[in-house]
This record gives sequence, C-alpha cells and structure tokens, in this order.
Amino acid sequence: MRNAELLRSALQSLRANPKRSFLTTIGITIGIAAVITILALGNGVKKRLSDEFNTTQNGEQYTYLYFTPNDSQSAASGFTETDLNAIEERFGAKVKKAAISHETNNASVSPLVGNERVNNATISLFKRPTSKISIIAGRNLTTNELLTEEPVILMKESLAKKQYQTVQNTVGTSVSIGDHDYRVVGVYRSQANTYNDNKYGADLIGGTKLFYSGTTATTGYGIKLTFYQGANAGKVTKKIKKYMEKKGTSAHDGTYMAVDAGAELTKVNNMITGLTAFISAIAGISLFIAGIGVMNMMYISVSERTQEIGIRLAVGAAPQNVMAQFLLEAIVLTVGGGLLGFVIGWLLAGIISNFMPYHIHAVITLNSFLLAFGVSASVGIIFGILPAKQAANKNLIEILR
Repeated sequence: MRNAELLRSALQSLRANPKRSFLTTIGITIGIAAVITILALGNGVKKRLSDEFNTTQNGEQYTYLYFTPNDSQSAASGFTETDLNAIEERFGAKVKKAAISHETNNASVSPLVGNERVNNATISLFKRPTSKISIIAGRNLTTNELLTEEPVILMKESLAKKQYQTVQNTVGTSVSIGDHDYRVVGVYRSQANTYNDNKYGADLIGGTKLFYSGTTATTGYGIKLTFYQGANAGKVTKKIKKYMEKKGTSAHDGTYMAVDAGAELTKVNNMITGLTAFISAIAGISLFIAGIGVMNMMYISVSERTQEIGIRLAVGAAPQNVMAQFLLEAIVLTVGGGLLGFVIGWLLAGIISNFMPYHIHAVITLNSFLLAFGVSASVGIIFGILPAKQAANKNLIEILR
C-alpha cells in the first residue's frame, strides 16, 4: 500500500471511534502542554536575563567594574576619562573598549530639594515621556523638553508630601542634582519599588540626555568593558580592578568591585536549564501514562478488527502493510495530541507570563516545536509497535476459522 493510502485508512479507522480516539490523546496533550509551558517560561527568564546583562553580541564579551565611595557625601567622581584611557592603553590587547556605564533605572542620587539634601534617593531616566505613571499635580514631561534637554523633572507623591506637605506646593519648586537645577513640573502617584525593580517607582523621573551631560557624561560609578573574542574576560577584569585600586583617580576614596556578567549569566542559565529539565521530566510522566493508554487502545482496536485484518491478508496485503497501518494510527493519535498540546502550552505560557514580574515574556522556539513533535511521535512508535506487530502476525487460517 502506498503511504497516502495507509494514512487515509488510518484516519478512517480513528474517525470510526472519535470519542475513544479523543480521550486517548488527552494524556499526550496534557503532558506536551505542561512541558511546552515550562520550556517557554524558562526560555523567557533566560532571555530577560540576557537582555538585562547584555553580555553577548557578535561574539564579544562584556564585564562591569563598579566604584563605591567610602562616604555617601563624597565628591569622588568614580571613573573618569583618564581612567578609561589608561585602561585602554594598558590592556588594549584584550580590551576593545571601556565606557562609562550609566544607570537609567533607579539611579542613586542625593538631590538638593529646596534647601534640604535628600540622601539615598532614586531617579529613573527616560528618552521619551512615559504614560505608565499617574500625574496627580501639574503635568507630565513632554517629548520636546526631553529632546532639547530642558531642566524639568517629576517628583513622586511621597517625597513631595514629605518635603512640601502638599503636592500642589511642590509644582514649580527646584531640585538640584549634580551640575543641573531642575524645575518640578509634575507630581506622580507613589508606586511600590521593592528591591529597585520598578523604574516607575523612583523618587524622581527626568530626561536621560540632560542628566548625563556635562561632567556626568564623562564620569560615573560604573564602567562597561568590552573584550575581543577569545579574551579571558574574567581574568583580565580582575587585573583591571587591581590596577584601578592602585592607579585609579578615586582609588583612595572608595572600593572597586568587578562583575563578570557573562560568567554569572552562564551559571544562572545553567541552573534554570537544569531546573526546567527536572520539572519537564516530572511533567513528562503523564506522557508515559498516556503511552500506556495508547497501547491499550491499539490492542483493543486489533482485537475488534480481527475480521478486517483477515480480509486484508486474504486479498493480498503484506503483513508489513498491516503493521504499518496500525503503527501509523498510533502515531497519528499521539502527534495530533502533541500538536494540540503545543498550541495549548504556547497559549498558557503567554497567559502566565502576563502575571510574572520583571517583564518576563514566554519564548517559544523552533526547538520547542520539534521537541513536541518528536516526543509525541516517539510515544506513538514506542507504544504502538507491539500492538502493530500483533496485528501483522495474525494467522489467516485461524481468522478464517
């Protein structure tokens, strides 16, 4: 029999018992859906981490070096252009570029609000106005103001009430940060800012271009080191740290800390991959149970269709054709359930990701689809081969009796 005829015959046999066929595939569907959901969310977490650290691009490696002043009131500039030039000159064979790393979410500042210095405040910076805050007094920043570097800023409700008693009194006041004096044009509703993960919950919101202009553009408490391919980024970063502790412009005013984002990201990704595989294996138990159900159904089908098998053999069908038909029926059942499970898992992962923190989105890859297809087909082959062999080995003489 040709493949098309085998497939047509298999589909007709399955349609003869639609309820039984559907119930048999439920286990496969649930198992594949669970695995795809877990993989999609795991991939989403790894992508979010990769985007956050931005450790790989065109094969290059990145690490970070941070400076922490001994005194929160210290005037130490951290890293300067002089430090960057010295790093590139001394470690140029390994380091492709050294650049000031500017924070844009919850950067630490000590602004002068009115006549009072506010320590341990935070500011989030935007290139364009954000609509994800609720203005309760004054107005929002405008695109033109941010592009033209107008010295305007927004203040959080809790800070405004603490400094000026009412939000209305806050509008029009001044805030001094570094070299710039800002005018408060609006007050926005306070939002929770646990562990600095909510950029809309900062004490202040301003424009990136103005904040990092002047001296702040060439100084900072962090630098990003870009390495050539093949360089041992972690080892070189440690050498740079030791060098800065001796020769850095702020060496005597604070401490340096090296962060190999690539190495840390690899460790975290390995942990996530291992955890995802473990949970997927547990979810995959349902696939084994579903496979037993498929085998049971196929044995019942072979028993019920003994006469059909005898007729096929009597008219000249080869045993291998009978075996192929029953095996194909099992594969169609499991692959159909697997594809349905893939779609359900995709949708379920998308729904769950909407409730996850840190802006994590489910990521479905081609490998996930191939896994769903391959596993479901394998279940059909493994658990359908024995019933198919039994059908092929039927004795025509015994059937005729």
